[in-house]
Amino acid sequence: MPYKYFEEYNEQVTEDIKARYKSIIEDLGEDVSRDGLLKTPERASKAMQFLTQGYNQDAAEILKSAMFKESYNEMVIVKDIEVYSLCEHHILPFFGKAHIAYIPNGHIVGLSKLPRIVDVFSRRLQVQERLTQQILDCINDTLKPQGVAVVIEASHMCMMMRGVQKQNSVTTTSGFRGQFEKIETRNEFLKLISNTFS
Repeated sequence: MPYKYFEEYNEQVTEDIKARYKSIIEDLGEDVSRDGLLKTPERASKAMQFLTQGYNQDAAEILKSAMFKESYNEMVIVKDIEVYSLCEHHILPFFGKAHIAYIPNGHIVGLSKLPRIVDVFSRRLQVQERLTQQILDCINDTLKPQGVAVVIEASHMCMMMRGVQKQNSVTTTSGFRGQFEKIETRNEFLKLISNTFS
């Protein structure tokens, strides 16, 4: 059986965004009736809905769906979580990695849920600073751990393709709550995410 890929989109929203993309492409001086662009407005409409699907998802509910009572109370780290988002200033991508740690306080969470909440908040029009804060606050408020830490390292196409055009720049943002506000705990986390485990 041939491969079949299926995504579900709101038909009215798709048509509305498609019409707008068609007008934008025409305003740029292109011919939307030529072969290469014939289906571009629809593809762009669906792509934008996919890239902003986080508006329709609840990160706290995702965490709550996989919280388990557990007495473990040492640091839990999930590092190198891929991040793909859209800068709200130019609607250009920024991408990189997120590193998350928390110290349980009676509950742990399924490890796959941490990358899931990164996706929920990154699949919106964003700035990296807010993205970092939203991930941090969601884990802190929902899981109520002894502490939580988030670091994001990302490259921004708005800096690489336009404006200052600095291709090798990387932006790092961080946030810390609870036990991670103590310098020794914070330093342990930062050391662990900078090491490569073999």
